[in-house]
Order: sequence, then structure tokens, then C-alpha cells
Amino acid sequence: MEELKLLRPGRPEPALDPGLPRFALWQLGFRPFYLLASIFSALSIGLWALQYTGWLPGAYLGGPLWHGHEMLFGYTLAVIAGFLLTAVRNWTGQPTPTGAPLMALAALWLAGRILVLTPWSLAAALVNVAFPLGVAWAIGVPIVRSRNQRNYFFIGLMLLMAVLSAGVHAMLNGLVDEPPRFGLQLGLDLVVFVMAVMAGRVVPMFTNNGVPGTNAQRRLWIERFSLGSIIVLFLADHLQGVPAIAGVVALVAALAHGLRLSLWQSWRTLGTPLVWVLHGAYAWLVAHLLLRGLASFGLVPDPLALHALTLGAIGGLTIGMITRTARGHTGRPLQADGFEIAAYLLVFAAAFVRVFVPMLAPAHYMAWIQLSATLWSAAFAIYAVRYWPILTRARLDGRPG
Repeated sequence: MEELKLLRPGRPEPALDPGLPRFALWQLGFRPFYLLASIFSALSIGLWALQYTGWLPGAYLGGPLWHGHEMLFGYTLAVIAGFLLTAVRNWTGQPTPTGAPLMALAALWLAGRILVLTPWSLAAALVNVAFPLGVAWAIGVPIVRSRNQRNYFFIGLMLLMAVLSAGVHAMLNGLVDEPPRFGLQLGLDLVVFVMAVMAGRVVPMFTNNGVPGTNAQRRLWIERFSLGSIIVLFLADHLQGVPAIAGVVALVAALAHGLRLSLWQSWRTLGTPLVWVLHGAYAWLVAHLLLRGLASFGLVPDPLALHALTLGAIGGLTIGMITRTARGHTGRPLQADGFEIAAYLLVFAAAFVRVFVPMLAPAHYMAWIQLSATLWSAAFAIYAVRYWPILTRARLDGRPG
């Protein structure tokens, strides 16, 4: 993968060949989906915070569960789709959607974001289920055709996301007698597993390649134990009414993933932003598991554990990956500038303000939500503005994509 190749720091960007097409948004999957995800994230979180704290008259979303749905099946799924539609082409040597088929997938995702704001709940459900199914087909054809068995997992991931999306819509509309939060929790558990799998593949490699002299390691027993703990947590979440079981599993998982992170020597990465942002995101994953375990025993509020995952872990990993992979796949040096560093710091600051500051000053809870949302929206607005020309123009090195 091109994003795995580090270019020499400080190398100037080559001039764009005037013969290349100037508009390249539909040439590869990461381009529209990273851009759409960043714009949606910046706008939707700001609007949701204004609604939740009473500053916005009327309703942007129907309630906190719809907010959770949109950040999971809207923002997060868009980033995953953009990554997979790009990575699968490199993994298999087979084409993935470009041009009109890619436009159709993007339109399907956008329709889902619009329909959840309307009374047409059935149409919203159908479209939101169709999107991950479409992505599963788009990546499944090249993966199966090339017999790339190692990555069959990602076909299953998209199919399972479709099932979970259908389940959440059914729960939210009263068609299934289960609390909608249950469906969202299972979806988040699945995303945690995906993050753990991908982090184990790329973070040690990025660390060793990007920070010379670092000896980030992977030990088989820790890899199996840490990934297995997330699978067990997913299963434990099916045992509703027995939160202590999931709590114990979450605490064990926190220990396992903390050990895993310690082997990656995060302290050596502080001079390399494209690497430390991934370590920081993984540290938030450990914090989420720890807080979730404590929340199961009533020691901390549930929303703090939830937002350690959504803002800190998912936010940090996605902002890190959509900068790194966008640079790699547009022929730019893999070196963060001030805009990207600002976006990273704003995401982590948003997570800190949302998770830990309310513990210290709970009387100002609504103010902390507004501040956290402002920091988050600013981070993704910076990305959208900074990367608009990068994502919409042809590669600097003249290669396709």
C-alpha cells in the first residue's frame, strides 16, 4: 500500500502535471468518502450539540440514539468505506468502483443522511442497509476474484454492519422489542474489533518505518488475547441484564490492550505526528475499555466510557488515517503540517473535555458538551478545507487514482 511507504521528510511536493485532469474526486474511493465524512462530521456534531443543549430550536435528530446512529453508520462507516474501496485495489490488484459507480455509492450514503431527518423511516432504513451491502459487493468482487482470503473478513464486516443497521432501525421504530442502544452497542463493539485488527497490522509497522530505531513489537499471545477479549465482549453484550459480566470482560480487555500498546513504544513517537496520533487513538481505546468496565459497576457514568471510544479512539484513529492515506494516495510526502497537527490536537482535546473534565466540574456539564463539540467540529472543518484541493485534484506524481 502506498500509505505504508514513507517519503523523506522535507521533500518538496512535485508540481502538478498540467496535462492531468484537474478534477479527480471520482477516481478512487477515499476521495469522496473522506471529504463527505469530514464535512458531515463538522456540521452534524455542531448541530447536535446545539440541539442537545437547547440552543437550537426544533430538532436536527430525533434524539441521542439517532445521534449515535449517525456517527456510527454515517461518519464512521463512510471512513471505513473510503479506506476499503482504496485499500482493496492495492491488496488485490483488481479495480474498485470509480466514476459513475463510485458516485452512486456516495449518493446512497448521502441519501441515508438526509432520509433520517424525514418521516420516511422505512426509506431511511432501506437506504442505510443498502449502503454497506453496496460496499460489500464493491470490495467483495475483487477480493474473491483474486482469492485474497486474508481479507474476506472485510466482506463479512460490511455484511454484518448491514445487519446491525437493519436491527437498529427496527429497534428505533419499535419493530423489534429490544432497546435501540443494544444494537448500537453491538455496532460499536464491531468497530472496536475492526480498529484492534487494523491497528495491530499497521501501527507497529508505521512506528518502525516512521521512527528509526524504534522496536515496536507484536507478540502472538498478546495479539490473540487482546482480539479475543473484544470478541468475548461482543458476546457478553448479548447478555442484557447482566452488566457485571461485560464489565469484567471490559476490564480484562483494557489490561490486554494496554499490554499490547506498551509493546509499541509510544513514547518514542512524539516527534512524528502521523505516528503519535495513531498511538494516542489506541490509548483512548484502552481508556474506553477501562471506563466501560468501571461504568458497569456504577463507578463512572456510562456516557464517559462511550465518548472515550467515539471521540478519542474512533475520532483519533480516523483523523490520523484519513490524513495519512490521503497523502499517500495523492503522491504527497507522508509528513504532517501545522493544519494536520492542529486537527489531531483538537480531536484529542474534544475527547478530554467530553470525558474527563465533567468528572472534575460536573455542574457545567452542558458547557463542556458545547466546548467539546466546538473543538471536534473545528478539527474536521480544518481537514475539509485543507484536503478539499488534495482530494479533488489528480495525484502529483501522475499515477492513476
